[in-house]
Amino acid sequence: MNFLTYTRLGFSAAVAILLTNLVSCTKTATDAPAPTELASFDLIQQKILTPSCATSGCHLSDKDITFIQHGLVLAEGVAYQNLVGVDPKNTDAKTDRLKRVKAFASQESLLFHKLVGAAASHHSGKQYGNPMPLGGTLLPDGQIEFVRRWIDAGAPKTGTIADAALLDDKTVTVVTYDPLPVPAAGTGYQMAVPLFEIQPNFERELFTRRMVGNTQDIYVNRYETKMRNGSHHFVAYDFQNKGILPNLNDIRDLRNPDKSLNLFTALSMSNHLYFAGSQAQYQDYVFPAGAALLVPAGASLDLNTHFVNKTNTVMKGEAQINFYTVDKSTVQHVVQTLNLGNTNLNLPANTRTTMTKSFTFDKPRLVLTLTSHMHKMGEKFVIKIKGGPRDGEVVYTSTDWEHPDIITFKTPISLKKGEGLTSEITYNNTSSKLINFGLTSEDEMGIIFGYFYEE
Repeated sequence: MNFLTYTRLGFSAAVAILLTNLVSCTKTATDAPAPTELASFDLIQQKILTPSCATSGCHLSDKDITFIQHGLVLAEGVAYQNLVGVDPKNTDAKTDRLKRVKAFASQESLLFHKLVGAAASHHSGKQYGNPMPLGGTLLPDGQIEFVRRWIDAGAPKTGTIADAALLDDKTVTVVTYDPLPVPAAGTGYQMAVPLFEIQPNFERELFTRRMVGNTQDIYVNRYETKMRNGSHHFVAYDFQNKGILPNLNDIRDLRNPDKSLNLFTALSMSNHLYFAGSQAQYQDYVFPAGAALLVPAGASLDLNTHFVNKTNTVMKGEAQINFYTVDKSTVQHVVQTLNLGNTNLNLPANTRTTMTKSFTFDKPRLVLTLTSHMHKMGEKFVIKIKGGPRDGEVVYTSTDWEHPDIITFKTPISLKKGEGLTSEITYNNTSSKLINFGLTSEDEMGIIFGYFYEE
């Protein structure tokens, strides 16, 4: 605007025009903010939690089938209050005083650990559960770094903390899987499920009978297991009838390529006797001093592992178990395995059902360790003492079907002849069909596993 215009319009009118021009170049308070101006947590919700976590069957609502296991809803509007400053359900994480999100401390935040791919190494092998999203593609490095910076900046609900450009980084670091090292000569034996493939959007469960490799009786007081990411469990089974054994080293799939059940493999499972195993990606289990498992000379075990692939690409699976030995002279108690299953399961559709079964023993037993096995309909697994002065006493409770607690008692539970254990399991069948005991992940199970010895 030149001087002539000022003189023609008058000073007041000119000022009005200038102000109008300035306002037209400035955003009003009602304009939507640019994406980079969203609060850091809002970006986490939008870019990470909603598409990768708050999905049906996972962390979308308290109606999800897995909610009783994790107790965590990450849907928009409730995710922040369910994360920041809240204790986790995972036993190891709670023992280590982690929070789901601990402000200013990403290394003490379970959320950060769950997003990092190297589950068994980045938190020293603690059983914090599998990396998330389970069976899916791991988050890009930039998204994980964005979460880390947000936590270490105090995990605020509002305000821009981390660089939003990190969220556009699509780089996914391929985590190198480091198999368990083979025990040194004379200290133990390793058994392994060799590298195999899991096809896209498929869950693969397989068995393979392998020789332990011992030419004489050995006593095992410690075992260590490790699996690749995406695993559900890894179990080493002994056999009830050693006259009926599957071929050595064959890979026996539980499901055919069309996802139908392989009946021959399923039938072979009826001959199983639990020996050792874990549902955690890494586990290091040690028996109390003086107690050990006996592995007879020339033994073989059926190795069973189960992987879930929810991605559109082929995934790799493998697993190892190390048995560490002690001299026979140090063994005071030869440990045996508990394998107490309730196969009479009848779970009506859309119904919560509690199934109870008692198991009594024909000889006195001292129970060292208890754990549980149920599938995704399982809400709560309770073990009680049956009979004697402690009749009805609860000695074990787990609400985590995927990573159940393994409790080793400092003082073994002493049970006399005629006494025993009771399993009391609550299932919530949210499906539209009747569910019974079965071998696939769509069926259900209810098994007390553990260890005991006789005096």
